[in-house]
Amino acid sequence: MTNYFYEAGISFTLYLQNLGDWLVPVMLFFTYLGKEEFFLLFMPILYWCLDARLGIRMGVLLMISNGIGLIFKSAFHSPRPYWISPEVTAHAHETSFGVPSGHAMNAAAFWGLLAASLKKTWVWVLMLLTIFLIGFSRLYLGVHYLLDVVAGWLLGFLLLWIFLKLETPVVTWLRSQKLAMQYLVVFAASLSFVLISLLVKISLGDWQVPANWVTNAAAAFPGEHPINPLSLEGLMTVVGVFLGLGAGTIWIAERGGFDTRGVWWRRALRYPLGLVGVMILWAGLGAVFPDGENLIAYCLRYMRYALIGFWIAGLAPLVFMKLKLANEGKQPKS
Repeated sequence: MTNYFYEAGISFTLYLQNLGDWLVPVMLFFTYLGKEEFFLLFMPILYWCLDARLGIRMGVLLMISNGIGLIFKSAFHSPRPYWISPEVTAHAHETSFGVPSGHAMNAAAFWGLLAASLKKTWVWVLMLLTIFLIGFSRLYLGVHYLLDVVAGWLLGFLLLWIFLKLETPVVTWLRSQKLAMQYLVVFAASLSFVLISLLVKISLGDWQVPANWVTNAAAAFPGEHPINPLSLEGLMTVVGVFLGLGAGTIWIAERGGFDTRGVWWRRALRYPLGLVGVMILWAGLGAVFPDGENLIAYCLRYMRYALIGFWIAGLAPLVFMKLKLANEGKQPKS
């Protein structure tokens, strides 16, 4: 039954790819709109320059979506089409398991929250079209089966619905707690993703990534590192950013918050200045901290990305205010 599913999925992928190579740049563009790198470039524009509340909400939801998606990927531990069949042309190198599609899930949650927040029909239409095309691009590019994408969409929209339902009571409760407890809750929440992921991996027992998956993936991208979908590196990145965003938001709120309003050139200057700080932490600590599949490397990665998240949510706004590029004061409600 499993082999039949894979064969049917590969046939569908080959059908899409036979539509022509002219679609490759189009699909790569839409798949980029669902990449973490794009989200982490776009979210600070909202947070630093346009609407701090909306920006941090979208950033936090993105990290939650990523964390849950990675846990589900480990639980299902299913392959990608080009890991199974050399006939599939892979237009993107992916190292994690297939189902659910992280691009589809993150897009549904992230762009769905933007549409739900702006509450305009034309925004909903545009966002739903974007979400669909991001998912479709993953099929054409040979990195996901149809089931992976549909599962990602369903989980993403379910997560969005839960987030919108629980956001207000959870935030209200958190703000009612002492400052130390607020930090502790965010820290515990970030570690809960790691604990659940470890339990899932333990449940896999002696299961190993099939050799043909590794061989086919390496043949498709001979210059890249071999796939290692059981690695925790991606999860440590996500939970680190989550911790930093949460702690940074609490920290800057305790100091009165910051107001994104202001003349256009002050708003514009915040973005490159903030990104310089991100790059210093990302590249600088990346050059010092070792990579690897061991406890020390995981802890250092967690710390590195927590600092990046804390810079985005807390330290960068403080720098903007010190440089008179932003004013103190709470952001008006969206």
